[in-house]
Amino acid sequence: MTFTKGSLILIDYTAKVKDSNEVVETTISEDAKKHNLFQENIKYQPKLVSVGESWVLKGLDDALAGAKAGDKLTVDVTPDKGFGERDAGKVRMIPLRKLGEDADKVTVGDTIEVDQKTGVVRFVGSGRVQVDFNHRLAGKTVVYDVNVIKALETNEDKITGILKRHMPVEDSKISSKLNGNALDVTIPEEIYGAESLRIIKHFIQMDAFKFVPTLEKINFIETYANKKAEKKEEAKPQAAAAAK
Repeated sequence: MTFTKGSLILIDYTAKVKDSNEVVETTISEDAKKHNLFQENIKYQPKLVSVGESWVLKGLDDALAGAKAGDKLTVDVTPDKGFGERDAGKVRMIPLRKLGEDADKVTVGDTIEVDQKTGVVRFVGSGRVQVDFNHRLAGKTVVYDVNVIKALETNEDKITGILKRHMPVEDSKISSKLNGNALDVTIPEEIYGAESLRIIKHFIQMDAFKFVPTLEKINFIETYANKKAEKKEEAKPQAAAAAK
């Protein structure tokens, strides 16, 4: 059965620039290591996609709409359905002094932020710097080799997929329990102090209520231990042993 709009699915993929075969993105750790893309802070795992809802580039989204679980696809995503055409108007000359203290450190190829926009330095000289604010893949066709793993059908699978998508921790530290129309989500201790925790909770509840419409409430559970009390309990056996 082919997927319809809103189908929640898992896919693995590796993407490369068509003209150069340069690998630019992957969900697979082995491919990331093979092509020198591996980063410790990235979770390499199948990507959760809601088909037809712009969770991926339009060219890839369109191809997934006619796919089914188990399919292996090679999808050419052209600029008009991918990263857009190059726009000469997004290449600007900027006075070096605008970069402040970092001006002397800037070299060609650096990625910098100017006026809350990210760009790549193309030229430095005569007190000015040329910055290209186009996406680095603008104007390029990107080829996606895709493995459509499965559709998430049960509420439990959907919730697990949603939590893996939004929680920046190892899968083994993700815990939840579905009790009828209520979902208990245990927040991992590693992200208690994260500035993004409020946003993480927001997106979890948005996706969970959307894809599991029978849910009536979500309880986010955070458990804090009294560290001083724990240390006292640890000290008691030691004190008892010393008294003997």
